[in-house]
Amino acid sequence: MIKIILLLVWLVLLFFVIYSLIPTMYYLFCKKHPFAIDKNSKRVLLMFEDGPDPRYTISLLDILKKHKVQALFFVVAKKAADNPAIIHRMIEDGHLIGLHSFEHGDPWLKGPVYQERDFTTALAIMKGLGCKISFYQPPWGHLNLTSLWLAKKYHLKIILWTVMIGNWKKHCTSQKVLNRLIQRTKNGSVICLHDSGYGKASEAGAPAQTLDAVAQFLPLILKRGYQFVLPEKIIRSDI
Repeated sequence: MIKIILLLVWLVLLFFVIYSLIPTMYYLFCKKHPFAIDKNSKRVLLMFEDGPDPRYTISLLDILKKHKVQALFFVVAKKAADNPAIIHRMIEDGHLIGLHSFEHGDPWLKGPVYQERDFTTALAIMKGLGCKISFYQPPWGHLNLTSLWLAKKYHLKIILWTVMIGNWKKHCTSQKVLNRLIQRTKNGSVICLHDSGYGKASEAGAPAQTLDAVAQFLPLILKRGYQFVLPEKIIRSDI
């Protein structure tokens, strides 16, 4: 009996590694960078996820507009449906909108039927809001074979990050966020931040700390010659 249980546990672990872990690790560490890196060109991509959130996103858009910076917003479709004016503001300001699922369900914990429904519902909502979605980032960066298939089915390019600040944590002050941004940003960085959150991150007001850090970070990094670019025209065709 113990041998059978151990065999079942081993099979479950093997399935998880093949179905979920390998696809995620591949996209995080092995997939080609979305930028055609030029050592003489300081280009970075700035991404925000988990919004839109009226408590934070509107102020964030004001900060980005002040510094003439465009970003890629991976939005949760359920929140987008509740805040259409913010989505329209993003479009008007020239930002790019990508998909971050319908309700932020973890792909590692959801089956294929749920994921199919999540994609179709989310894409229908975003289409109704006037968004042409071309990019996808799964919640927590968790991929599996089903999400890879769905992304291909709906012609979505997957973009993960090279710089994760950890700004959703309630103890991560604006100064810590700023320091990490400055230290980790380099040519070709794909920076992931959050303009909303779930659970403690949202309740503690962690995104407010991020807004303060971003307001200080943008003028500093622009002064150093960096450019914030969107992936539409420069992204590799094979990612």
